Amino acid sequence: MLSYEVLCIGSATADNFLTIEQPFSSIHPGDKILASHTEICTGGGASNAACALATLGLKTKVLSKLGNDHNAEIVARDLERYKVKNICLHHSSQNTDAATIISSTQERDRIIYVHKGASGDLRPTDYRKYQLRAKWWYIASVMGNSLNTVKTLLAHSKGRSVLFNPSLYLAEKGKKDLQSILDATTILVLNKEEAQALLGSLSGSPQVLLRGLHQLGPEIAIITDGPRRLYALHEQQVYTLLPPKVKVVHTAGAGDAFTAGFLAGYIRKYAFEDALRLGQVNASSVIQHLGAKSGLLTEHQAHQAMKKYKILVHQRKIHG
Repeated sequence: MLSYEVLCIGSATADNFLTIEQPFSSIHPGDKILASHTEICTGGGASNAACALATLGLKTKVLSKLGNDHNAEIVARDLERYKVKNICLHHSSQNTDAATIISSTQERDRIIYVHKGASGDLRPTDYRKYQLRAKWWYIASVMGNSLNTVKTLLAHSKGRSVLFNPSLYLAEKGKKDLQSILDATTILVLNKEEAQALLGSLSGSPQVLLRGLHQLGPEIAIITDGPRRLYALHEQQVYTLLPPKVKVVHTAGAGDAFTAGFLAGYIRKYAFEDALRLGQVNASSVIQHLGAKSGLLTEHQAHQAMKKYKILVHQRKIHG
């Protein structure tokens, strides 16, 4: 039987990217706007992570509930292209998750319309227990019935390592609501806004936030902050990393690419600093392309990028 290294649990989406030439400020209700470019890609936290891990060479499967619609076919074909198996047994009566991302060539801002449907409908009848076997579980953002299902899974499934990468709307539920997941978590990865929401903190100090996250139970806490410094806490050491400057096309999937890259390095017993570098070069590649998966790196390509960018990682003992 094939031994899987990672099972990714969470959403899989069909994303429609539209590019317009006008600034958003010039658009009024009722306007009909010509798009200069359109492209359909797949996304979703679990799907993005699973495909990133598979591209890096890890045996990976995904548990994502889809609808019985055309978008589900798009997602399924893309997972198959990356050789990622979706172990979910049933389709939802709800539509597959979808998003429309509108970017303007005149501005750096974007508008995102998101439909959350089937991914929140995961139930215990959607999988067999033996299908859940993997050394690591990567839990992306889950909502609705899916959140309750994940909590039940963790309560009855011991002896595996867990990475938890919640979205902002999940982090906003707060640490009390998510404590059962946090208790099982080995690695916790969030951006700065998500960390503040989870902790209910207004602090802008990465060290304060890292300490707060670590006190929730995870062995490793990582805070990303877009193009600004990344911070990680591991074995009482704080690591900081400044992402390299690259030409940004779109930031969709950057966080998933980083987190999957870091986990791949950690599983393969890279030095902690190199696992951070692996995640960062993967994210830096993705943001130079349109779509969350277009720029994903193989392990060899990641090593070449690490040599190219020579990313410095600073380390110091945490105070207090």
